[in-house]
Amino acid sequence: MGGDCELVDRFEELLDEAAAVPVEGWDFSWFAGRATEERPEWGYARLMGAAMAKATAALDLQTGGGEVLAGVPVPPPVLVATESWRPNVPIAARNLRAAGGVVVEAAAGPCLPFRAGSFDLVVSRHPEHTPWDEVARVLRPGGTFLSQQIGAGTNRELSEAVLGPLPPPDRNSPGQLRAAAEAAGLRVLQARPARLRVEFFDVAAVAYFLRKVVWTVPGFSIERHRPQLRAIHERIQAEGSFVSHSTRVLIEAVKPGNNERAATGHDSNSNSNAGSNSKPDGNNTSEGNN
Repeated sequence: MGGDCELVDRFEELLDEAAAVPVEGWDFSWFAGRATEERPEWGYARLMGAAMAKATAALDLQTGGGEVLAGVPVPPPVLVATESWRPNVPIAARNLRAAGGVVVEAAAGPCLPFRAGSFDLVVSRHPEHTPWDEVARVLRPGGTFLSQQIGAGTNRELSEAVLGPLPPPDRNSPGQLRAAAEAAGLRVLQARPARLRVEFFDVAAVAYFLRKVVWTVPGFSIERHRPQLRAIHERIQAEGSFVSHSTRVLIEAVKPGNNERAATGHDSNSNSNAGSNSKPDGNNTSEGNN
């Protein structure tokens, strides 16, 4: 009996802890020691940094708190970021100040508040929505779009643990992303998938992840989904962790025109839809930080 009481007490304590952590920004350092995620072998931050070093004017769509963009070693002369969630805007502005970046509050919708041909590089990591026609419009001829997209069925095991069985995923496969880019007039150089192991070591990490990464369980709240969280907690107690798998797709595309170039040096004749290996590195989990 005593053991059951201790289990319940610890469960409530962990949920209280998860509820108290702020969700603003896109910093996942809180997960240290509580969850891990494999990283795609391509290294998006490195690729983006190399592309930024060659750019003269760059745009980062849906920058979050600007944490990844702020790590670019050599920012271009013109650096602009958009963010749709108002609490993140001042965080991104603060993080990008040293790089000379300007943050524009803009809805994650179909229109971008920039003139046609304003940028020779557009990047986006884990966008909620990609306005493909607008990306093509604001790119200069020969410019590059580089993006790490959330792939089809990401963290499906976790979603189904809370929501129950789900229909097959119907969006963001490599083929669908390639088709969307091509329909906007872009030439796709890479559409490269990866499947990555995610491991949660306590229910606080699960609950906070679901609060922060809202597309995993739309409408999630700790109170509404307390029975499902209890089941996940008991599973972690019995098995040591809860394992899920995230999916990613690296997209690199160029706008046809003079001086067309690939930002990453990728050979467009290679098999860009081949499955990607991934490697565990012990880093904190993040639908955001890889």
